[in-house]
Amino acid sequence: MMRSKIKLVICSGKGGVGKSMLASALSMLFSQNKNLPRSARQNLDSFRIKKVVAVDCDVDAPNLAVWLGEPEKWQTVKKISVSEKPVIADTKLNKKEAERCAKKCRFNALEVEKGKLKLNPFLCEGCGACEVFCPEGVIKMKPVKNGEIKLKKTKYNFPLVSGHLFPGETGSGKIVTEIKKEADRFDCDIQILDSAPGTGCPVVASLQDANFAILITEPTPSGFSDLLRVLEVVNHFKIPWNLVINKWDINPQLSGKIEKWSRSRFLGKISYEKKIFQAISNLVPILKTNLKAKKEIQEIYKNLITKL
Repeated sequence: MMRSKIKLVICSGKGGVGKSMLASALSMLFSQNKNLPRSARQNLDSFRIKKVVAVDCDVDAPNLAVWLGEPEKWQTVKKISVSEKPVIADTKLNKKEAERCAKKCRFNALEVEKGKLKLNPFLCEGCGACEVFCPEGVIKMKPVKNGEIKLKKTKYNFPLVSGHLFPGETGSGKIVTEIKKEADRFDCDIQILDSAPGTGCPVVASLQDANFAILITEPTPSGFSDLLRVLEVVNHFKIPWNLVINKWDINPQLSGKIEKWSRSRFLGKISYEKKIFQAISNLVPILKTNLKAKKEIQEIYKNLITKL
């Protein structure tokens, strides 16, 4: 019997290696509980995995809805604020005071124009140092709406929680944290979290409080090198992980080395097919095709159940 919900994060060191494709397919498979041998169904029943929530944690370039074939018609959209920006409340500084204040900004977001203090919003990081170092009352920090959260119930009968950071704004990691809070409102047995690539703030926020991770890579030197970098973050949080190799057949030799390196953590591999891109451009999920990748992901799903 499952004691707590599973939070499964799919992550990678670099972009374009198949995170969203795998996350969308696994969300559908867990919700459908089909195409499984009897033993696998029994394993799934023992965990009581009946309710699924898909969560897109790549707030700079969210595309999980696209891989599910449902990029539009969101049922709930709400703007949120996770950061503050300075507002110049008092411009009655003399030129020397204004120049002294501007020099305190390490991001060069403050400048003096015609003797008056001006803010360049494109350089500002919202750190708040200017409010402290400038004369009292000159600058005030105020909240800004810098992102939004979107929710919908997909046609596959599970909710999708997504969101994005507005262009030019900061706070991607904080937006991910808010998206995860929204996902936690749903009664579910498993959350499938589609992480951003790399090792930055949104990835760290995605991995916090997760209890299982699937690392996905492609068989290229850069792909494997970046995988090792994100693995350091996963190990930092002491999260159990397994590995999937996508596009394994573009470099079978390196794929074999990566599979051997991963040992018992190897979950499966997915072939490279140009028709995958044709399917996604037509908003057709992989599981709705007859591609080889569909069967390979179904096999990964079966292996994953035994790992969980």
